[in-house]
Amino acid sequence: QVQLVESGGGLVQAGGSLRLSCAASGRTFSDLNVGWFHQAPGKEREVVSAIRRTGASTYYVDSVKGRFTISRDNAKNTVYLQMNGLKPEDTAVYFCAANAALGWYPKGLYAYWGQGTQVTVSS
Repeated sequence: QVQLVESGGGLVQAGGSLRLSCAASGRTFSDLNVGWFHQAPGKEREVVSAIRRTGASTYYVDSVKGRFTISRDNAKNTVYLQMNGLKPEDTAVYFCAANAALGWYPKGLYAYWGQGTQVTVSS
């Protein structure tokens, strides 16, 4: 069973930065594709970014391209989401998720989920 723990959320002013971390355990980390999702109040959870097990492929939703960067350190069993130029509309709970699919499905097939970390961006 894979356990995922997010950290790094908080309150930041518009234009500021945060770095989220997703620490994984329970399975060889390099077997896992990892995605970051966010869910704002009253809205559906949606994928923000994802990174393939090797790190060779990444995905970003259009609204964060050029502002967010996903990366992974397989030696530390951790995936990071560097968020720059934050906007009030980025306010949400951010979840990391993982799957061990051999193919690349950045938007789905996630079997494992963390508990989430709150990101609040004030205007």
